[in-house]
Amino acid sequence: MKIALFSGNYNYQADGANKALNRLVGYMEAQGHEMLVFSPTAKRPAFEPTGTLISVPSLPIPFRPEYRLARGLTPALKARIRDFAPDFFHLSAPDRLGHSALNFAETLGIPAVASFHTRFDTYLDYYKLGFLSSYARRLMAKFYARCAHVYVPSPSMANVLQDEGLIGDNLRFWGRGITREKFDPALRDMEWRRRIGIADDEIALAFVGRLVKEKGLDIYVALIKAALEAGLPVKPIVIGDGPERGWVEKNLPASIPTDLLLGHVSGAELARAYASADIFINPSRTETFGNVTLEAMASGLPALCLSATGSIDLIKDGHTGYIIEGTPIENWLEKIRQLCNQADQRKAMGLAAWQASQAYDWSAIFSELEAHYKEVLSIAKARRETALSA
Repeated sequence: MKIALFSGNYNYQADGANKALNRLVGYMEAQGHEMLVFSPTAKRPAFEPTGTLISVPSLPIPFRPEYRLARGLTPALKARIRDFAPDFFHLSAPDRLGHSALNFAETLGIPAVASFHTRFDTYLDYYKLGFLSSYARRLMAKFYARCAHVYVPSPSMANVLQDEGLIGDNLRFWGRGITREKFDPALRDMEWRRRIGIADDEIALAFVGRLVKEKGLDIYVALIKAALEAGLPVKPIVIGDGPERGWVEKNLPASIPTDLLLGHVSGAELARAYASADIFINPSRTETFGNVTLEAMASGLPALCLSATGSIDLIKDGHTGYIIEGTPIENWLEKIRQLCNQADQRKAMGLAAWQASQAYDWSAIFSELEAHYKEVLSIAKARRETALSA
């Protein structure tokens, strides 16, 4: 198969969505398929891209300049695509590049599939643009209705999207996996904890992700404050960077050392940080899967997650962690107090989380997606044959 992949962010900023897309390209090329990737680029990308990346003209997004908005397909890019002669397009977002590519796929007479990574319409609420949400949902519904398949990462996300009419019968699943060789409870490093200011008898509450409003930073910071005020021996570990870093530094208690805000880390350093924490906190309500939660589980951490899409599929409440209903800090604090005071329960949940994470195998997940791809081509071929015989 020859596939043209279109992404609004393939590698210039690190996030769970583009890491999955890079893994996809690596897997498909290893199976003998060809992929060509089109995305905005930056002079200093977060990581090296997998496969062949073609730069798409772009501009910084207002209010979020670390991200870029593609201008769409230029004549030169269209010529490159024609030369490549793909069997179909894979679109990763209903942005300007996605719409431009979808229109061009229809011009070429080839199918397009889409993967659903982000609830862009819900993000608007965090930037005082909530009045545009209904308009955004209408655009998304029209976009996905034109795609042969739409790949959704979790059952709960699929239910929401179908209930809201954003995706119809063209929905398929494309889950996420974990690199077992990378994330491992055995990487726990007590000396490293001591160096950044966490005593052996303190409980490290880890947050991992972009430091942006929609990730629930207000809940995380409020939880740290409430736990300390309640006399619980907790310390935060904040892994990630972003435009709200200054807000986090300002609003965490003054007693918290800045060394505990690690910034963006990756590779072995990230795996060590996960394993060296004690409890994972995911207060985001905008997750579609929750890659960071799965990484924490594979690192042997019990997780406290807001009751939201993705999280409710990963965490078995009371067994591998807790699903917290609503945002009142009292709901979160109750479970933190319980896990702080019951080390045996904390360890048992961490072990159960690690065991549950082992079911998320990348090879099986990509093999299923490859079968979906072949289904699209088979249907397209049958339609062409029907049209020729008519």
